[in-house]
Amino acid sequence: MATKFAQPTGHVVVVGSCNVDLTFRVPKMPQPGETLTGRSFQIGYGGKGANQAVMAARLGAHVKMIGRVGDDTFGNGVVNNLRTQSVDTASVWTTPAAATGSAAILVDDAGRNSIVVVPGANGLLTLADVHAASETLRAASVLLCQLEVPLLSTHAALRIAHAAGVRTILNSAPATDLSDDLIRAADIIVPNELELARITGMTVDDLEQAKAAARTLLRRDRAAVIVTLGERGALLVQGGESAHFPAANVEAIDTSGAGDAFIGALGALLAASVPIHEAVRKANALAGRSVTRPGTQTSFPTREEAAEVF
Repeated sequence: MATKFAQPTGHVVVVGSCNVDLTFRVPKMPQPGETLTGRSFQIGYGGKGANQAVMAARLGAHVKMIGRVGDDTFGNGVVNNLRTQSVDTASVWTTPAAATGSAAILVDDAGRNSIVVVPGANGLLTLADVHAASETLRAASVLLCQLEVPLLSTHAALRIAHAAGVRTILNSAPATDLSDDLIRAADIIVPNELELARITGMTVDDLEQAKAAARTLLRRDRAAVIVTLGERGALLVQGGESAHFPAANVEAIDTSGAGDAFIGALGALLAASVPIHEAVRKANALAGRSVTRPGTQTSFPTREEAAEVF
C-alpha cells in the first residue's frame, strides 16, 4: 500500500550541500599512478543535502532546502533541478566567492564507488544564513542535516529546530569528530559503520559491534541511532531494544546515493507520522531499489514506485 503523507504538516527542511556530480564508470578502481579508460561519463546533481531533499520530495513531502551554490552555470543548474524536483529553493543562496560544490564519482563494474568532493560554495553557508532561515527551521516537522557544510552552521540549525520541538536528524557523513553539544541537538543520528566507529572510538566490524557502539551513542541522550550497513541493511537502536532490517536481495548496479535515498525517505516518512520501525523498514527497501539503477538522484524511486516496494 502506498504511504500517505500528511500535508501541510509533513514538512521536511534540509540544511546541507548542493553539488554537481561528475560520474565516471570504470571497469575497476584505479591504483595510484594508473590510467584507466572509462566506460561512460555523466553530469548529474548531488550533494548529500540536495540528494536527501529530492528523495523526500519524491515521496510527496513538502521540502525546503537551505544551502549555497556558486554564481556559475553549475549553480544555476542545481537550483533549477531542485525546483523541477518540487523542492523549495527560497533559502538556497548564490555566492560569487566560490564555485558550486562538485563531486567526482568513480563507479566500478561491481557497483562500488569512490568519491572526491570539493565543497566550494557549500563551505560558505554561514551562521547568518541559518538565522535568516530560522522561521523555516521552526516550522519544520523534520530537519535533516549532514556534515558537508560548516559544523557551526549545522549545529546552529539543529539547535534552533530542536528548541522549537522539531524532530532533528543528523546524518554524520562524511566521518568527522563531533562535539557532545552537537550530538545532543540531534534526536536521531544516522551513521554508517565507519562513521559510528569514528564517533564512538569503538570497533564496528559486525552487527553485534554495531549494536554495542550504537548503544554507547544512545546513552548520550539520543532518542534513536540508525546505522546504515550497506549490503547488510540497517540497524535501529532505541531504548533497550534493537531491530535489524536486512537489505533487499537485488543486484547492485551503482551504490552512489543509496545512503541519501535512505535518509531522505526516512525524513519524509517520519514527517508523515509513520512509526520509526516502519519508517526504517520502508526507507531501507527504497534504498535497495536505488542501487539497481545508475546515478544518484536519477536512481531514486518515485512515489508510485514506492507503492510497489512497500
